[in-house]
Amino acid sequence: MEEILRAIPHRPPFLFLDRITESGDNFLKAEKEIKADLDFFKGHYPAFPIMPGVLICEAIFQAGAILLSRLVEAGSDKVPVLTRIKNARFKRMVRPGDLLSVHAEIIEKLGGVFFMRGKASIEGKTAVDVEYACTLAQMEIK
Repeated sequence: MEEILRAIPHRPPFLFLDRITESGDNFLKAEKEIKADLDFFKGHYPAFPIMPGVLICEAIFQAGAILLSRLVEAGSDKVPVLTRIKNARFKRMVRPGDLLSVHAEIIEKLGGVFFMRGKASIEGKTAVDVEYACTLAQMEIK
């Protein structure tokens, strides 16, 4: 968890990764235990709790942000920012008790834009796959 907290500015309750399980130069894999007490379950189909698809995508984007943070110089105040979402496909529900496995990879870099692809799965079965783009933005602290 410390590596995640050092890499991206996200914090609970808006941090959707628990641990990094594998990484390479252009990919990162992580996991999130989907616990029944997560705040969004109180209002998103409370009688049949389902993790919102947009939050599953956010877990993928956070894995991509961690990957991109490794390309930023130490001490830099640049952060990865989402610039495009394309071809998001939602194939399976994510429910309390699931272990969400997340994969993010860099497909191409053009100038300052990183074109990426990600997938979230439960027990090897795809829940969401999505293509997206990010750029590194100057972080302004207010």
